[in-house]
Amino acid sequence: MTRVLAASAPRALGALLRGVLAFPITPYADDGAVDLAAVHANARWLAGSGMYALVAPSGTGELFSLTPDECAAIVRATVEAAAGRIPVIAGVGFGPRVAAELARQAERDGADGILVLPPYYAHPDPDGLVGYYRQIAEATALGVAIYARDGVALTPALLERLAREIPNLVAFKDGRGDVRLFQRLREHVSERLGAERLVWLAGAGDDMVGPYFAAGAEGFTSSLACFWPEASLELYRLARAADYRRLAQFHEHVVRPFYDLRQRRRGFEVAVMKVAMELLGHPAGPVRPPLGDLSADEREEVRLILERLSVPTAASRRGPMHAA
Repeated sequence: MTRVLAASAPRALGALLRGVLAFPITPYADDGAVDLAAVHANARWLAGSGMYALVAPSGTGELFSLTPDECAAIVRATVEAAAGRIPVIAGVGFGPRVAAELARQAERDGADGILVLPPYYAHPDPDGLVGYYRQIAEATALGVAIYARDGVALTPALLERLAREIPNLVAFKDGRGDVRLFQRLREHVSERLGAERLVWLAGAGDDMVGPYFAAGAEGFTSSLACFWPEASLELYRLARAADYRRLAQFHEHVVRPFYDLRQRRRGFEVAVMKVAMELLGHPAGPVRPPLGDLSADEREEVRLILERLSVPTAASRRGPMHAA
C-alpha cells in the first residue's frame, strides 16, 4: 500500500493537517453492505479535489455502525484510491483493544495516521481515558490525533498529560462546540509544551469554522467536503486570512442552509450529507440504524438548496468521476 509518510515519522503528519480534512460518508449497496467500489470512487475524487487529508471511516462515515472488518476494508480502499496523493487518516474507536487492533491493521494497510474517536463508555474516568489513548497509541508508530466529543471532555491539565505521555500524539480535534474550552486547552498546552507540540483542529462542523479559527484552530474537519470540497476550501481560505466578515457571510448563505436541516433531527448530520451526494450523482445509499433517513419532503428541501447554490454535480465535474 502507498502511504504519504513513513510510519516512523509521526511528527511529520502534523504539518499536513493544517488545512481541510474531508470526512467521507460510507456508501452502502442495495443489500446494506459497504459498497467498496463506491468508497474507492469517492475517495479517488476527493484525493484530487484539493483536500489536505481524508479521514476514513469517521463519524460522518458511520464508524459506530461498522464492523472491524468493514473498517479495515474502508481504510484499504481509501489508501488505494488516494494513491499517496494526500494522507489517509484511519478512524478508530469502540474500546481500547478493538481500537488498537484497528490502528495496527490501518498501519499495515498503508494509512498515514490515526484519529481516535471517543470510547463506547460515555462516562470515562480521567485516568482510564489516559489509558485508553495510551493503549491505542502504543499499538502503532503512526501519528495519532484525539477527537474530543461526547464523553471526552478534557481539562487543560489532562490534555497536557496526554501530550507528555504519548510521544506520537500529534493533533487535537475538538467536536464539542465549546470554543472557550478549546482556547483554554490550546493556550495551556502551547504555553507549557510549545506552540508546535500539537496541531489544533476544529471539528464541530463547517458552520463553526469562524469561531474556532479565531480561537487558534489551524485546520478543520469537513463533512461538507463529501460533495462540495470547493466550499470547504473557501471556508479555509477565508478563515486562514482572518477575513471574518466575508467568512460570516459565507457561513450564512452557503453553509447554514445545510446545517439548519442537519440540526432538525439527531443523526441528520450524516443523512443530509448522503442525500446531497445522491442528488448530485455520487454514490451514498441510506444510513444505518440508529440513524434515520430523510423524508421525501426533506429530500426535496436538500434538492432546492443544492439547486439554489449551484453545487456542481458529479456529471458536471471534469472527467468521469467513477471511471475504472
